[in-house]
Amino acid sequence: MGATGFREGVLRAIHRLTAFSLTGDARWDEPLAAVATDDVGPEISCVINFYGRAELLKGILFSLAAQDLAREKFEVVMVEDRGGTPEGRAEAEKFGALLNIRYFPLPKNFGRMGYSRNFGLVRARGRYILFLDDDTVIHQRDFLSTLIAEFKESGADAIVPKGEAVFNLIKGRYGYHEPYYPTSRCMAWRADVLRALGGFVSDITGQEDVEFVIRYTASGRGFYYSEKLRYMHPPLIVDNLKKGRAVGASFAALRRRYPFAVWAMMIINSARYMPLLLIPPLPSSLLPLPPVSLPVITKWRMQGRFSLGFALGVIDGFAGKRGGYE
Repeated sequence: MGATGFREGVLRAIHRLTAFSLTGDARWDEPLAAVATDDVGPEISCVINFYGRAELLKGILFSLAAQDLAREKFEVVMVEDRGGTPEGRAEAEKFGALLNIRYFPLPKNFGRMGYSRNFGLVRARGRYILFLDDDTVIHQRDFLSTLIAEFKESGADAIVPKGEAVFNLIKGRYGYHEPYYPTSRCMAWRADVLRALGGFVSDITGQEDVEFVIRYTASGRGFYYSEKLRYMHPPLIVDNLKKGRAVGASFAALRRRYPFAVWAMMIINSARYMPLLLIPPLPSSLLPLPPVSLPVITKWRMQGRFSLGFALGVIDGFAGKRGGYE
């Protein structure tokens, strides 16, 4: 049994012993019958949570507009943070001629990714939900049609496409990406499974997908790793401690929702890369091109920096501090 299998076994064992709640904070007002059937409504909802960054947003919208799936078979639910921007609305209107788009400016709880994901989720009408980031890149024209086919053929509750880095090795960045990682940057779920588990925890600032996977795994469900579906996404870029610190502070509050052992697993998992900051950089004389960073070194520093910010944020959370990040 690998490390992943061991963690899954531990989570499920703790849930059997403690019966901690597997329910998130999403609430649906409409009945389940409102979700699409075989003959009515979109088969899949593509939910994009974003704020500004119109140039990046155009990329994923172009990718969806190029899909070979009939327009009426899928919808695009766009949720823009902080009440929306003129640029975000303009892109929704422009691509509305090509796509079945529903645009929603987020009215409150700005910067809370858990709340934002839930906001889009409860408005999605598809039988399958594909969460996307604005900087996700999809080149396959048959991505959505293949995704639907794989859901039907496999009977899976969740499908994880294979991710690749969108950047090559250039100054300040690196070409690393975890190939199969259940993340909302590009991840598909059965809508009824998301409903059964109550979606996300609304008050989480970031890594809301990490918390959801804890409950999903504890429920006994598994993942289908697709060899046919691929996407690209920027690797982890951490220039300061703000994001990690904000996420850590929101995870500190999860102590009230989980048994200590499960909560500790989440904290350790996110803070475990701190020791990587102690690894000294290689002397420039050893590099073929001094301005270029080796991928593994850059990867370690990014991971270590996020973990340090996260650990400090957990301390902030217990001290009653809660900040956001840009």
